[in-house]
Amino acid sequence: MSDRLHRTRLLFGDTGIEKLQKATVMVVGCGAVGSFAIEALARTGVGNIIIVDSDAIEESNINRQIFATDATIGKAKVDVASARIHDINPDTHVTAIKAFFDDATELNVTPDFVIDAIDTVPSKIALYKWCLARNVPFISSMGAARKTNPRYIKIAKISKTTVCPLAAKIRKLVRAENLPDFDVVYSTEPATPTDDARVFGSIITVTGTFGLMAANYAIWHIINDM
Repeated sequence: MSDRLHRTRLLFGDTGIEKLQKATVMVVGCGAVGSFAIEALARTGVGNIIIVDSDAIEESNINRQIFATDATIGKAKVDVASARIHDINPDTHVTAIKAFFDDATELNVTPDFVIDAIDTVPSKIALYKWCLARNVPFISSMGAARKTNPRYIKIAKISKTTVCPLAAKIRKLVRAENLPDFDVVYSTEPATPTDDARVFGSIITVTGTFGLMAANYAIWHIINDM
């Protein structure tokens, strides 16, 4: 067994490590939240990781996205993510899908768990439906932008969320679509005011915490429920 997982094995034992290595987790969105979720999954020993994103890295991503550096500007996020995962653990099987997820997306994959790190509301709803139709458990990230304090970040059912404007939109659509309740990562911190309605400020300590909490949720699902 690779020594790189020794400290993780001390926590989860051989059985836990075996579960992680056999598991397949799909992360949709490789940006501020998704990049940290992917990093955590790779370093914890998840054996099969599916990454879905259509974007290329821009200079403005560097302040909060772990795959974004001066050397990766202009490269596809899924390509950079795939290379980084293999650099962390060459034995990890990576399926990189360069695509924008929406209700017309067709993916020939069968993950054990899905992490939603998408920014756009219609795509999030489409992913929920995709998971529910295939009975795939998932967790969804709500709004991490315009927040500055990680102490307010928590996990709850979407029906129980408060404060977060994105969660409010999702709650309304979930009720309208008659979708079952599900867990989300969200913040109860009031959003910082902004003069730009198109681009929101964000900081890595918050977006990264969102991603790490989502990954931790997925890891514990694999350890305890698979």
